[in-house]
Formats: sequence, structure tokens, C-alpha cells
Amino acid sequence: MEMVKGTGIHKSFGTLEVLKGIDISIQEGEVISIVGPSGAGKTTLLQILGSLDRPNEGSVSINGVDISRLNEYQLAKFRNENIGFVFQFHQLLPEFTAVENVLIPALIKGDSKGKAEKKAKDLLDFLNLSDRLEHKPSELSGGEKQRVAIARALMNGPAVVFADEPSGNLDSKSQEELQQLFFSLRNEFNQTFVIVTHDLHLARMCDRVVSMKDGVIIDHGLVEA
Repeated sequence: MEMVKGTGIHKSFGTLEVLKGIDISIQEGEVISIVGPSGAGKTTLLQILGSLDRPNEGSVSINGVDISRLNEYQLAKFRNENIGFVFQFHQLLPEFTAVENVLIPALIKGDSKGKAEKKAKDLLDFLNLSDRLEHKPSELSGGEKQRVAIARALMNGPAVVFADEPSGNLDSKSQEELQQLFFSLRNEFNQTFVIVTHDLHLARMCDRVVSMKDGVIIDHGLVEA
């Protein structure tokens, strides 16, 4: 089943054309990486596919819904219920504990605090963080913060998780653990991941490496066995 589809995506900032007609299709349960030199348009594409920005031309569908046609309120609701995000610098709220950070998307969705707290604890337990539930971000290691961020991304059972340089701020041991985690989540939940990365080791572990250069996709190649 096709989970994400981008068709004819163009994006400019002023006179700078960043994306020059992108067509991309991502299947359910697929883990893909998007690679390319700085300035290739990787993060801009990720933000458009993930509904954080809109293209000047073209359309994006997620799980059969054309998000290009949604108004801002509809888009915010769809994003909360169907899309997860993981960023390089975690974006955790420093005044909240790990479990509080994770349950926020569910409270926004309208779940009861009791139901949200139980699921948040279950996710953190699955990610081997059951002994860190009440710790604030300042009390967690880089790898632990990123796992909390992943739990938050998974909180509402998203159709797809978009990750922007998720291993870029981690030491090599934490990078390896994070990479294995993505594939464990795919195997456990059939979770779809779209990962922008400069980490070629992570990129080559994925089902497919999408290579970009100068605002276009130059290769959709499957990873060789």
C-alpha cells in the first residue's frame, strides 16, 4: 500500500528554486533514507512531505488523504493524528518529564490523561526507558532524549514518521542503537519511516536510498542485498 506520495513538488524561497519537480512514492512499512549534499533540498522535501510546509506547486498524499487540499485547522488535526516527527535536537520541553513529553500529542488529540499516560509509559518501556519516566530532559543522555522523542512521535500511532538527521547529535554507540530501533519498530508495528540523513551507514541500512542533488531526485535505488 502506498503510504506517502508526492507529485510535481516545486518549492522556491524568493528567487531561489529549492525543489524543481519532485515525484516520490513510499510504501507502507518501508524505511527510506533521503541523502545528498547540503543545499540539495532534503530537509525542504521532508518538511513538505510531513505537512510542515506547503509546496508552490504539486501535491502530497498521506495514507490516501491529499493533504494539499486541507485547510490549516484540518491539516493540524491530520498531522497530530497521522504524522510523527523526530528532529536532530530532540525538541523536548525542558520543564516536563519524559512521560509528560511523550503524552502531549495524545492530550492534544483529546485522549484522557489516564489513557495517554498508560500508553506513554508502555512506549517508554518498549524503548527501555521505564526507569527514566520521571526524569527531565536535562537529566537524560543524548541517546535517551532521542528515544523519548521517538516515543512522542509514535504516541498517536502515526501512519508515517519523518526524521530529520536523527542521529546527527549522538555518539557512535547511541547512533547504532537508534538505527537498530528504527528497524525494530518497523518489524514490530510495520511503521513507515522517512529519514533525512548524512549518516551513510544509517542510509545503507534502509530499504531504499533516495539521492537528491540541486533540488531533484537523481536516484530512487533499492539497497543491494
